[in-house]
Amino acid sequence: MTEATTTRMDWRATNRALWEERAAIHLAPGGYDLGPLRTGVAALDGIVEAELGSVEGLRILHLQCHIGRDTLVLAQRGADVTGIDFSGAAIAAARGLAEELGLSSRARFVECDLYAAREALRQLVPFDLVFVTWGALCWLPDILGWARIVAFCLRPGGRLYLAEGHPAAYVFDDQAKTNDPAKPGWLAPYFETGAIETEETEDYANRSAKLVHTRVVTWMHPLAAVIGALREAGVVLDWLHEHPRVTWQMFRCLVKDGDGLWTWPDRPWLPLSYSLSAVRAPAVG
Repeated sequence: MTEATTTRMDWRATNRALWEERAAIHLAPGGYDLGPLRTGVAALDGIVEAELGSVEGLRILHLQCHIGRDTLVLAQRGADVTGIDFSGAAIAAARGLAEELGLSSRARFVECDLYAAREALRQLVPFDLVFVTWGALCWLPDILGWARIVAFCLRPGGRLYLAEGHPAAYVFDDQAKTNDPAKPGWLAPYFETGAIETEETEDYANRSAKLVHTRVVTWMHPLAAVIGALREAGVVLDWLHEHPRVTWQMFRCLVKDGDGLWTWPDRPWLPLSYSLSAVRAPAVG
């Protein structure tokens, strides 16, 4: 991403155009590796695998599920899963994969904007687990609105699992100006409250893909803002972990570790991701 001046553009339509394009890129050669999913041996990333636990028999809601790769992994492990996404192309791809894998009875996909999830999911709630992972929150302007959706969708005592890029790392970007070309430069302040307009010239999964829609609008959500929003919505933190690694090559200087995650080549300079578990407070009375 490169820094640009923020305008009053239609952020939802702008971002949807990018994700519509990315659905095709991620299904094509050079995109997501769907071979393990098709053979029934797909794994989640090393961070989530170590923390999530068994999902067998759980009713799970996967927010911002994209083409449904991880949604279908959860279904293969015995969960009943619903995935939602605002991209029609991504939802069509997810439904096609579910049918191909014989998982349509355990994995359903709903095309809807996240902030419209109450109405779209009214006949399906509540869920035992809300599952949100990797590059999801930065696309949302209203973090309290997101937290209230999480609370609405969970049963009392139900759990949120969130794994996300760390906002401290989102301060930087490879294409931002820097005196040292080997290191990322400053992109946006950690405490930025407004929309951040940028150009994404490369796809995170397939760097050789040619992007037509490069304009994006994102938001910075500090850790305290995320945890505070959840608490205000009645979803209380159970635990929080910070990690010096992440699932995509956030910066070009990162190297792969033994789990296939991207990490610093020398020392853990700052956290690249975080994960948390939070529980919806039981109903009173």
